Amino acid sequence: MGGIVHSTGKALTGYENLKVWQLAMDLVVEVYELAKRFPREELYSLTDQIKRSAVSIPSNIAEGGSRHSNKEFVRFLYIALGSASELETQLLIVERIGYAQTTSLLKDRLIPIKKMLNALITSRKAR
Repeated sequence: MGGIVHSTGKALTGYENLKVWQLAMDLVVEVYELAKRFPREELYSLTDQIKRSAVSIPSNIAEGGSRHSNKEFVRFLYIALGSASELETQLLIVERIGYAQTTSLLKDRLIPIKKMLNALITSRKAR
């Protein structure tokens, strides 16, 4: 049967097999780790905002992947892409404010996810 196996031992199917979803899940963990270093006064503002944006990326991939139409899947992929762009802007703000360096997180994690989402959207729209 092969395929990827979740840490629970359960075989992954559908959207869970998408590399972009897996990378987006990893990104969420990294964003949460980054947010732990922010000043306490940012707890309910920028910290909350970047966490929500990060979580929205794999969440929308999952929601779209569980829909029964290609058109709906593409719509949710666009939402995930929008969340990725929102997160990108927020990470740039974090860096400008001086809370943390985000360059490697952007280049190594977020930019490839955005490229994969664009490619997936293009391939799904061609169907």
